[in-house]
Amino acid sequence: MRDSGDRPGPPPDSPEGAADPAAHALLASLVDDWAAAIVANDAGRIAAFTADEWVIVSESGITDRDIFLAFVTSGDLTHSAMQAITPPRIRVHGDTAVVTARITNTAHYGGDRFDADEWTTDVFVRRHGDWRCVLSHITPAASPEGS
Repeated sequence: MRDSGDRPGPPPDSPEGAADPAAHALLASLVDDWAAAIVANDAGRIAAFTADEWVIVSESGITDRDIFLAFVTSGDLTHSAMQAITPPRIRVHGDTAVVTARITNTAHYGGDRFDADEWTTDVFVRRHGDWRCVLSHITPAASPEGS
C-alpha cells in the first residue's frame, strides 16, 4: 500500500508509526484548525498551534516563530486559501508525531500574490498532554509531467 501515491509506508499498526486512533484523529483535526487560523490571518490562533521554538524551513531558509508571527500581525503576510490535496500521512512515535501532506495555498507577501503547491511536513511534540508543532518544512511539489 502506498501513502499519498509517493512511497511505500509502514502499515498503520507497525512499530514505525504505531496506531493510536485517538492521536491520529486529534492531529488531523489540529492541522485542519491550524490551516483555518492561517487563512484567517490570526497570529494569536496560529501561535496556539506552535511551540515557542517552532521554525518553518523553506527554499529561502529558516524563519523562526516570532518573525513569522510578526509578518502575520503586520499584515505583510496573509493567506487567502489553504487546501490539503492529499490526506495527511500521520505517524505517531510516542510523544512525537510527523504529519505530511500535499498542500496548495495562496499567500500575499508585501502586496505580491504567491500561489504554491507544496509538500509540507510538520513535527509535533506532545507536552503536558497538548500537541504543539516544533518544526514545519515545505518543499515545492513537482509539476506534473508535460506541464
